[in-house]
Amino acid sequence: MADDGSKQNAIWPLPKFYFQVKWDSQELVFQEVSGLDIESQAIEYRHDNSPQFSTIKMPGIQKSGNITMKKGVFVKDNQFWDWFKQIKMNTIKRLPLTISLLDETGKPTMVWKVANAWPSKITATDMQSDGNEGAIETLEITHEGITIKNG
Repeated sequence: MADDGSKQNAIWPLPKFYFQVKWDSQELVFQEVSGLDIESQAIEYRHDNSPQFSTIKMPGIQKSGNITMKKGVFVKDNQFWDWFKQIKMNTIKRLPLTISLLDETGKPTMVWKVANAWPSKITATDMQSDGNEGAIETLEITHEGITIKNG
């Protein structure tokens, strides 16, 4: 029987445009999220009586890069700027961040949980007198690790 498109097959790549960002318990809207990478640093070792002229590589400490999120600029939307200002006063509040890739019904299928996130950089929109795009600001998030749940 031919597939009439009423139901997606079990093997279907998820579109990357349907995602959700939750900061603590508040849902936020972003145009783009990138930097969800995890890396295991390699430890190279060679003992003194090794007959081989090469090192052994073992997995070391995991590290994650910063997460970059882009969103539109709106009137009186100062939430991230207010949070960023707390860094100067040394009272930064670290919050959990959850980024979810959603299926066709809106349920999370792949979830990145980010521990102790805080804004380390905000880049204001560029301005052009001849541009006709919306104003976009970029928020860079520093954190203490990512865990991934798929399924």
